[in-house]
Amino acid sequence: MITASEENYLKSVFKLSEKDKSVSTNDLAQSLGTTPASVSDMVKKLSEKKLLAHQPYKGVKLTQAGKKIALDIVRKHRLWEVFLTQTLEMKWDSVHEIAEQLEHIQSQDLIRKLDAFLGYPRFDPHGDPIPDENGKIEERKTILLGEAKKGAVLLLAGVLTDNSDFLQYLDQQQVRIGSRLTVLEILPFDKSVSLSTGKKQITFSALVCQQLLMMEEV
Repeated sequence: MITASEENYLKSVFKLSEKDKSVSTNDLAQSLGTTPASVSDMVKKLSEKKLLAHQPYKGVKLTQAGKKIALDIVRKHRLWEVFLTQTLEMKWDSVHEIAEQLEHIQSQDLIRKLDAFLGYPRFDPHGDPIPDENGKIEERKTILLGEAKKGAVLLLAGVLTDNSDFLQYLDQQQVRIGSRLTVLEILPFDKSVSLSTGKKQITFSALVCQQLLMMEEV
């Protein structure tokens, strides 16, 4: 049995790691809003439980056991976000913190029934893939909107931040997951992008474009 705090550390390592690369203690501390000293203490504890592998000066990686737990937490979090938005009709900018609490529920039977009740969703309200019961994650070919070419017609597949102000801004622009966007112009001066939603023309700054994952329309 591990604590909610330990689960949060494993989830953060999973989210920060890319292609199983090591995660530095400083990056982990920044992600969790804590001190490097606190991270070092927790890393030692999780290493003793064989959930993290720590190499001095190289950072930490999840062990197979640690990755299994992390994927389960991510799965629960994203399923709860779907439930909160789809069933309780809450807005996508308000569900993250609630799902942070619900993800620590231990009953696997409840999560299986929740998954079935929701119709086995593959993605959460922010476009993040939901691991299945075996920890498998669906892969998609996506690009950042900032990498798109003029004339491209793309679908919004996901957002890289769940910051509520950012999500509310997208709502104001009537842009959601699945929105179809056509790149009209890329301004050389600041790399902002002029887009058509089919209903209106909007312009996103380079900063916004770096937070939007796009995919080609199938």
